[in-house]
Amino acid sequence: MMRTVRLLAAVAPAAALLLAPATVAAPYVPKDDATVLERLPLKPTDPLGRELRELRARLAAQPDDLDAAVTIGRHYFRLAMSEGDPRFIGYAEVALRPWARSKEPPRNVLVLRALLRKYRHDFAGALDDLAAAAASDPSDAEVWLWRAAILLVQADYVGALSACDPLRARGESLDWIGCKSSVEGVTGAAERAYASLSEGLARERGVRAGPRLWMLSRLAEFSLVLGETDRAERHFKEALSLGVSDQFLLAAYADFLLDRGRPQEVVTLLKDWTRSDPLLLRLALAEKVLGAPVLEEHVRTLKSRFDAAAMRGDMLHQQEEARFNLYLLGQRPRALALAKENWTLQREPRDARILLEAALAANDPKAAQPALDWLARTGYQDPYLRRLAARLENSRP
Repeated sequence: MMRTVRLLAAVAPAAALLLAPATVAAPYVPKDDATVLERLPLKPTDPLGRELRELRARLAAQPDDLDAAVTIGRHYFRLAMSEGDPRFIGYAEVALRPWARSKEPPRNVLVLRALLRKYRHDFAGALDDLAAAAASDPSDAEVWLWRAAILLVQADYVGALSACDPLRARGESLDWIGCKSSVEGVTGAAERAYASLSEGLARERGVRAGPRLWMLSRLAEFSLVLGETDRAERHFKEALSLGVSDQFLLAAYADFLLDRGRPQEVVTLLKDWTRSDPLLLRLALAEKVLGAPVLEEHVRTLKSRFDAAAMRGDMLHQQEEARFNLYLLGQRPRALALAKENWTLQREPRDARILLEAALAANDPKAAQPALDWLARTGYQDPYLRRLAARLENSRP
């Protein structure tokens, strides 16, 4: 993760499940209130831009205004998730810092800090914050959905289902359906996951654009796992037609297009998304197929960003860096090393894929064993990953 922010509607918390986080920069602390932090990717007349300006002014005048700080933090988190610019996470942390440093932060600070920690892959810290928030209000669906999202990233499917359980009290709500179907989709029950989520979405009236986008993206994923590629594309296109900026959706659809030999469509889709490292990577992969002149510049940009992250000790984007090394630099040993390290931190299907691909390219089937074990344990049905696994098994001496 994760899609996509859970303030969008009652069901919106589920939108963050399985999101792919962007790379992360260290937070910048301005020297004075006049310093321009960022030219936001918003039109001057955009309501969010106006609201952020007003909130920042309010917080500057009243530094103890917790509501303003949390609202600012939520907006910045939403921008980081949708725009792919990790600096917004740093800005959110700065706004929240006076309360986040206290021994017993307010509940709304705990929840927001958990989101920021999850973004930075501090999963243990995020789970601790969510546990504390749940202890004070166990009826908050957002807390349980985020807990499930984090446990899914770690391939703790028993734990993720347990996090979904408190949502049963809501009946057949989309919160409950979305939560359990996210687990079912990666544990050999994609057909059931697709049916329950599809029926739930059809039954529910007035689902807002953010939650609808998340559900359509999941339906596309489940369709791919089941080999229903035409149906998957219909879901992707319906999600895109909602007009909501969402990195996860763009990355997932770009991968769909790349896998089907349609690089020009990827360029059209992502040409304005070079600020996001995961999306710039996919753009460069398409440009390589097309022999685009701008490829060299984009490869340099990606390399400089990955190198800068390494100098900071930032290990949050190893999946993308592994893919970059394998397919754009041709550095197979480096790609495999990154894919193996990445698997120790997060174990989602896309993490399994790059580990299997890198091991196959390096002719090292043994290195792929953790992902092969994961496939056997979960019953994950994706045809492409199953083919990779078969090739690796057949290449053993």
